[in-house]
Amino acid sequence: MATILNLETSTKNCSVSIAKDGKLLCVVEEANEGFEHGEKLHQFIDWCVEGAGIQLANVDAICVSKGPGSYTGLRIGVSSAKGLAYGLDKKLLSINSLEILVQTQLNKGYDLIIPMIDARRMEVYTALYDGAGNKLTETEAKVIDETSFEELKGKKIVFVGDGAEKCAEILSFLDADFIQIFPSSKDMIHISNEKFSTLQFEDVAYFEPFYLKDFIAGKNKTEK
Repeated sequence: MATILNLETSTKNCSVSIAKDGKLLCVVEEANEGFEHGEKLHQFIDWCVEGAGIQLANVDAICVSKGPGSYTGLRIGVSSAKGLAYGLDKKLLSINSLEILVQTQLNKGYDLIIPMIDARRMEVYTALYDGAGNKLTETEAKVIDETSFEELKGKKIVFVGDGAEKCAEILSFLDADFIQIFPSSKDMIHISNEKFSTLQFEDVAYFEPFYLKDFIAGKNKTEK
């Protein structure tokens, strides 16, 4: 079995965990409006290693959330994971950010689990999963309106993620719960351990984040 360092930076939550043989040893995380991942990620890694009582050199793999999500957050997380994997000569694993959210709602009696990561305004990154976590549709960027998910009427649904709450009113015609949470590295543990066991490693040299959409720089508010 393996000791795995998990990094989750796809949203406002900067999250680091270490697990051994599928069991959590330590987690350090903080959700910050300022997206301070660049300043905090490596500090959180140091704290997590200390809390777990291990040496960073003794982990077997680095697992990172690959996206979709914040362009900057993903770039920081993936760059750090690749740097650690290369520098320590460790295996690199990755997980779709939506699958991390799905882990929090497995086998709770829902027909469908629909993770939502906020993509600003009424747009979200999303996909459909069944109640056991099996993926039913591909990941997409979706603008939510009054006609969204009409075909799912009659199903017991949970929308989960930092994009869920803003959709509650417009999707109130559905039999659904809306759970506003961020993806967390502690919810990566089962998948990362399984991927390590089945040798689903990434190529450190060529691996890139799953941005889904091209980055669009915002205009500085001081510009005229």
